[in-house]
Formats: sequence, C-alpha cells, structure tokens
Amino acid sequence: MNEQEQTMGANESQEQGLTEPRTEGSLAVAITPEGEPEKERTGGRRKRRSRARAKTISIRRLSKAELQRGRLLYPEMDYWKPKLRSECKDMDRPCPYVSCKYHLYTDVHPIRGSIKLNFPDVEVWEMTETCALDVADRGGITLEEVGEIMNLTRERVRQVETAGLAKLQAVDDVARLKDYIV
Repeated sequence: MNEQEQTMGANESQEQGLTEPRTEGSLAVAITPEGEPEKERTGGRRKRRSRARAKTISIRRLSKAELQRGRLLYPEMDYWKPKLRSECKDMDRPCPYVSCKYHLYTDVHPIRGSIKLNFPDVEVWEMTETCALDVADRGGITLEEVGEIMNLTRERVRQVETAGLAKLQAVDDVARLKDYIV
C-alpha cells in the first residue's frame, strides 16, 4: 500500500468514528469506535457463567458442637410431605419441600450424608424450576436447558447422560445373560 492509500484509509476510519488501532509492538490489539469503552478480551472463550458454583457441606467436616447446634436449631420434626407424584403434581410452585429427593435446590449424598446446595446464591422461592419431575413431565429439553436448571455446564450434562446410558446398557446386558443360567 502506498502513502496515499494509507491516509485515505485513515480518513475513512475517522469518518466512521473509528480510532487508530492500538498496537503492542507489531500486533494490532483493538480498534474501537470513539466514545465506546473497550471490552475485555476473553481469549476466544465463551463468556463465563455468572451463577455461583454449587456448594457442598460435608457432615464429616463439621465439629460435634456445630452438629449439636444444628440439632437444637432445627429439630427433626415429622411433618406431612408428598410421597407420590400424584400427591404433589397439582401443588403450588415453587415446591416448598426442599427435603424431597426430586427437589432441585439440594442434593443429599446417600452414603456420606453430605449436603450439596445447587444454587447457593438463590433462595428457594426465587427458583424458576424446583422439581425434577415437573421438568420430566414437560418432555425432552436441550442440554443447555438441563444445565441451566441443574446449575451445570452443557458438557457436564452430556457426560452424566453418557454415564447413565452406559449403566442402563450394562443392566440390559446382565438381563440377557440371566437367560443362560439354569
């Protein structure tokens, strides 16, 4: 390019509201329109989720004093909660029964007893979806939608799906082998 073409290009960019390119050495870093703030560079990656990661509370890490304080503050009470889908299908939403195994707010590990708060930055009544059974009744949804509901990435949902399908395949294979046992 000759000098005349370079100056014409610079004049056109000034007319369009563009500033001179900012450079670091011989590398052009950014060209931003005048008056607009320069956006942060993400390195070509997708924007990071703004939701807080799930938080796990391990029962093993709590001291005896903390466990005792929890028992005093929240004594075990026997209260009615739905046991079957038919009992809770037509109830108000969001579902108030956080202790239900189908509730999306918390997960309790069956062996270790650890409690996982899936949405530590959201209150239960602020959730759009609270019951896994309600989501299942809607029918098929995309991996992105599942990830948003479960506070997981699309890739993690895909991994869980693959592992679950492999387990179902293994059960089917074992059932076929039982036919050969006399």
